[in-house]
Amino acid sequence: MPAHKTGTREEWQAARDELAKLEAEHAELNQRVTQQRRQLPWVPVEKEYQFDTEDGKRTLAELFDGRSQLLAYNIMFGPDYELGACPGCSNLGDELDAPRVHLNHRDVTLICFSRAPIDRLIAYKERMGWQFPYVSTNRTEFPFDFGLALTPEQAQEIPEVKEVIDNPPEWLEDWGRQVGAKLEDGLRESPSFIAFARENGRIYHTYTVRAPDPFVAPYHSFLLARTPKAGPEEPRAWRKDEYPD
Repeated sequence: MPAHKTGTREEWQAARDELAKLEAEHAELNQRVTQQRRQLPWVPVEKEYQFDTEDGKRTLAELFDGRSQLLAYNIMFGPDYELGACPGCSNLGDELDAPRVHLNHRDVTLICFSRAPIDRLIAYKERMGWQFPYVSTNRTEFPFDFGLALTPEQAQEIPEVKEVIDNPPEWLEDWGRQVGAKLEDGLRESPSFIAFARENGRIYHTYTVRAPDPFVAPYHSFLLARTPKAGPEEPRAWRKDEYPD
């Protein structure tokens, strides 16, 4: 017997009509969330930050590349990772290049941050075939000021982090082996989207969203969500050049 329900075309249409109502509610709620997100107060960035990039040292203002909005994804790739960035973050990174041309024409610059040194980011970017600007926050206060990383002391103060470090599930132990870092070091990186605006010569922090808030690689959140079969429950991800086959 199949594990899924079967039915007539009429039964399918009736069920689809019910789902359409829920999808409409979801779309309306998402629009409200977007509106409220854009109503968050802008916070002036008072510190001067300098980052290592493929083109040398750059300030936060220079990362905007002449546009007024900067959107960045913080990839989990800490200085202690010996084997590369988080595979899940890498899945997301695989999908960031295509929309950049459209974002650029809407006054948005899209980049990625990580705390690993720039030479390791450049090598990993080449391995993954990425084109987006990849910026190192290594040896800066930036990731700690904006919650993109935790100090060892901060990590120990968060019960959820301490719990998974002390009693890690099997998939998380596998993840630690994939990135080549001890969990107490690897889990100090925060996968996050962060946004900034530039107006009248000033830079403002406008938004941050961190895991486990609902964002994953777009192929997973949009495409796989519309396939008839659910994926495996285990949250393991593979880098695109490491699938077993």
